[in-house]
Amino acid sequence: MPTPPTAGSAPRAPRPSRRSVLAAMAAAVPAAGLPVLSGRASAAPAAGALPGGGDLGPNVLVFDPATPNIQGTLDEIFKRQESAQFGEGRFALLFKPGTYRGLNAQIGFYTSIAGLGLSPGDTTFHGDVTVDAGWFNGNATQNFWRSAENLTLHPVNGTNRWAVAQAAPFRRMHIKGGLNLAPDGYGWASGGYIADSRIDGSVAPYSQQQWYTRDSSVGGWSNAVWNMVFSGVEGAPAQSFPDPPYTTLDTTPVSREKPFLYLDGADYKVFLPEKRTNARGTTWGSGTPRGESLPLGQFYVAKPGVDAATLNAALAQGLNLLLTPGIYHLGRPVEVRRPNTVVLGLGYPTLVPENGATAMKVADVDGVRLAGFLIDAGPVNSATLLEVGPEGASDDHAANPTTVQDVFIRIGGAGPGKATTSMVINSNHTLIDHTWVWRADHGDGVGWETNRADYGVRVNGDDVLATGLFVEHFNKYDVEWRGERGRTVFFQNEKAYDAPNQAAIQNGDIKGYAAYKIADGVTTHEGWGLGSYCYYNVDPTIRQEHGFQAPAKPGVKLHHLLVVSLGGKGQYEHVINSIGAPTSGTSTVPSTVVSYP
Repeated sequence: MPTPPTAGSAPRAPRPSRRSVLAAMAAAVPAAGLPVLSGRASAAPAAGALPGGGDLGPNVLVFDPATPNIQGTLDEIFKRQESAQFGEGRFALLFKPGTYRGLNAQIGFYTSIAGLGLSPGDTTFHGDVTVDAGWFNGNATQNFWRSAENLTLHPVNGTNRWAVAQAAPFRRMHIKGGLNLAPDGYGWASGGYIADSRIDGSVAPYSQQQWYTRDSSVGGWSNAVWNMVFSGVEGAPAQSFPDPPYTTLDTTPVSREKPFLYLDGADYKVFLPEKRTNARGTTWGSGTPRGESLPLGQFYVAKPGVDAATLNAALAQGLNLLLTPGIYHLGRPVEVRRPNTVVLGLGYPTLVPENGATAMKVADVDGVRLAGFLIDAGPVNSATLLEVGPEGASDDHAANPTTVQDVFIRIGGAGPGKATTSMVINSNHTLIDHTWVWRADHGDGVGWETNRADYGVRVNGDDVLATGLFVEHFNKYDVEWRGERGRTVFFQNEKAYDAPNQAAIQNGDIKGYAAYKIADGVTTHEGWGLGSYCYYNVDPTIRQEHGFQAPAKPGVKLHHLLVVSLGGKGQYEHVINSIGAPTSGTSTVPSTVVSYP
């Protein structure tokens, strides 16, 4: 996603296309001698039952301040993962409460770093947690699939660098200094997401094209390129879209933070933060966060190689699932049927459905929490990859919704993959809090039909809220919203690069499928801070009718819309329906609509 140079920066040559194929370089085998985390197991299970708790396997590494050569271990993991965009390595780096000095934890692909305290202040680094883009010549647009969580940082030079793109959440972090979201040299950047965090100094996005920050506190925010969205953020800049392009909501309508693993004395537990309405600021700023804890013994600790039948047996037994780092091949769906079930991943565990299966199905029940994993489409077409609620789901879950957080979906890139519809939300009141649903535009198994995926996210349920919705490159609609009273705070999209010609994307009388379509029958819907980009590099003459399509009804309201033609590769004729000026030329300047209608 090309970006014009920021004020005061030197001009840059055009970035290479994101379709460039990168070699997968990660080693999947753990290094000998690395520390391994073992949780206390629960009491012996009944005969034939699966045990809860237990060892978390070789790719979950735990450190305390006395662990020897922490920096050497971090460097070894980073060396494996730095450029392993489509590799098989997966790692979780966990730090016990305490103070750590002189560390620079560089975070590569499929690597999560987290503190094991109940609050970020329990685990303190006098050092940095760094993402940069040296592996890709200073271009951060492919710094995907990595995360930082639950730490306090005192950056060595006063500012921590976190130059990421999609699927790289920054949660429950306290930075006692500033935060730089751009790579060294201010190259291209395309992120990103912050939640439940406090940055005492200023956040400097520089070249970041778009960003969403939720329920946090910042000491300042220095600039914007195309689309910066804030909800419930203390210290956020005032609303001023489109110049500068800040969209600022005083509160977040509904939020519930992601579950996380922590230490209670010597015991590992999973904390489940409570739901908040009209939230503002962090959950932990006034002391212990509010919520409940589950002991590790109430989780089936899954290791790579386990099959769907075993995971379903554990769920049927009443256990939750803790997915440890690795790749899981599933011959049938994982079926979550019990209310309040938690499925939590560590270190980007990846579910790969086989023979056209759906990876995961959730019943129409209260309070399921899905968090922290990746679904990778298989080579045989799946009708769906993730279903929340069955078709026709109708129960009311307002008091205790299902949450989908840091759950990412990929079709192609690591190899051929196909899926008709990636994520289907049928249950009412579901919260989608940070997802990236991506039909790959580069890597292996990429082509208009090779990784065919017509629809990204389809919402059929009512009262669904999406906070941080990233959906890209689908053959038809990226988002199709059919439920009533839906709301989206921040949407980022690119249309599929690889459409071979105009005819391939023709939608009846309409030129191209909207990135975000609200169904004709919907009467109430609202969205804030929504952007769509096109980069039709196979056929730059393609015309896209609009980025957004919505019925003309009083209850359908969209705020702060933009479309961008990247370098003139294809053009939009309008922003929404037949409203908004066309993009033109190679200027890569957005066309905007402040409000619809």
